[in-house]
Amino acid sequence: MHAATTTTAKRGLPLHVKVLLGFVLGAVIGLVVHVTSPDAAWVANAITWVAKPFGQIFLNLLFMLVVPLMFSALVLGVAELGDIASLGRLGWRTLIYTAGMTAAAVLIGLLMVNLMQPGTHLPPDLVQQAMASNLAKAGEIVTKGNELNFIDLIVNIVPHNIIGAMGDDKQKLGIVFFALMIGIGLVMRPTAGTEAFKNALHGLFEICMHLIGMFIKLAPYAVFAFMFILCAQLGWSVIVGLSWFVATVLIALAVHGFVVLPLWVKLMGGMSPLTFFRGSQEATLTAFATASSTATLPVTLRVAEDNLRLPRKVSRFVLTVGASANHHGTALFEGITVLFLAQVYGLDLPIAKQLLVLVLCILGGIGTAGIPSGSLPVIAMICGIIGLPAQGIGIILGVNTFLDMCRTALNVTGDLATAVVVSHRSGEGELPENLPQSGGMGH
Repeated sequence: MHAATTTTAKRGLPLHVKVLLGFVLGAVIGLVVHVTSPDAAWVANAITWVAKPFGQIFLNLLFMLVVPLMFSALVLGVAELGDIASLGRLGWRTLIYTAGMTAAAVLIGLLMVNLMQPGTHLPPDLVQQAMASNLAKAGEIVTKGNELNFIDLIVNIVPHNIIGAMGDDKQKLGIVFFALMIGIGLVMRPTAGTEAFKNALHGLFEICMHLIGMFIKLAPYAVFAFMFILCAQLGWSVIVGLSWFVATVLIALAVHGFVVLPLWVKLMGGMSPLTFFRGSQEATLTAFATASSTATLPVTLRVAEDNLRLPRKVSRFVLTVGASANHHGTALFEGITVLFLAQVYGLDLPIAKQLLVLVLCILGGIGTAGIPSGSLPVIAMICGIIGLPAQGIGIILGVNTFLDMCRTALNVTGDLATAVVVSHRSGEGELPENLPQSGGMGH
């Protein structure tokens, strides 16, 4: 206990406070520079030789982990679902409800981003000026996006060379398919060898999570760099533009969290929404504070059992899987961000490609690490598949931390809602016989 207190004391300010400070300082200093000396040589040098390279290195550190993180998370997500096959329909119910409610969340996000058009409120020259690295001109981006052949995309879902697919942004979907197949193979062939392979993947996943945790400590400085570049070059207009993006995300999260989930809990779970929110508020607030579904899991498990009175066997299964695979808020955010960046770059996505984004966000929700900013590598992958430059994530990095806290709160609330519905729909006859098999509390 003393060690933990000492460690906390040594850490100083929490990361989200540091990111907020970086955001504010970068914006304020950038705005002052924009007003006082926008064309000064030192400003151009600071951006070219310091801010841009540092920002790009930070993004590259995250992008570097896209393939190993997505692969290990998806394989383990599928394998974990199959591990508890003895529960019969429980696994399928969890999978179907997770996919259905994640799809609903992404649809809400896509509708909001089409209605509010947040990407049109950023200055057009942002594409050329404000990014952290070399970007194609807007016309080339549009051409690249239009060249994306839907039939080729479907064919490339099954990769003929998985190593090649890992190095090609257009074939990232092949990695998803390969990971799903490996996961299914693990479930179908439970041997000592496959168990060892699964343990190795657990190790890879934990390494990726740890590295992201290390790299994300650079976020305050990267956010400062990005906001300085944006505000020094574009002034106040970029702040107004980003506020539209933030408003779009928050409204979509609110609609799903305060309209869809309560209705679902009431109609499908047989529980009063007031009882649900009152019982789950501790886990929701912990998720908001930590911005991590995984870190919140012990609290979520306790809340489900003590406050919501859910059967332990059901809640442990649904919530443990949910911490790594049931991310309503994250999937919603990923959909909005991809369409927002498409609007910024002037790339008009037809309905077919938006439906592709929907499917990718559902899969991405499964493959997203339950840690702060775990969705950024997934957004990078989706951008690559539909023909957008992944470096565009730099635009939203400054506001990402606050939105990460909000969407994680929805992720955990969605996990608990799923546990309520699965418990209710599993029937009284099915659950009690499984309950005695449960060991201690899953804290």
